[in-house]
Amino acid sequence: MKATRGREDATMKDKKEAKKPAENKVVGKRKAASRADKSDQKRPKNIASSTNKDPNKPKRPATAFFVFMEEFRTSYKQEHPKVKAISAVGKAGGEKWKSMSNAEKAPYKVKATERKSEYEKLMAAYNKKQFR
Repeated sequence: MKATRGREDATMKDKKEAKKPAENKVVGKRKAASRADKSDQKRPKNIASSTNKDPNKPKRPATAFFVFMEEFRTSYKQEHPKVKAISAVGKAGGEKWKSMSNAEKAPYKVKATERKSEYEKLMAAYNKKQFR
């Protein structure tokens, strides 16, 4: 019996090695050296994007959920004056939004679409100024 077990173990090892991709077969000093080479490479910081922001560019409009949250925050603070945690207000607002039906969400969606159309007009004017 020992002989068959030994053969089975040998074939199992061969199967496992065959399944491994070529990248994982590198062992020892070479593997450590390749890791060291990768760790020495520093990622360049994206400084240019933060300095190129235009303060005159219009802000993106709020979604229907955020329009809802604007109203919900005021009512929640009136009902719960002792709660100071912002996370509690956000969680309560999220739960209420999820429980609302589409008919209840409709006024907020209408306001959001109005804000989006205004934003698109402002962006069109902004883009015309930029490309002159």
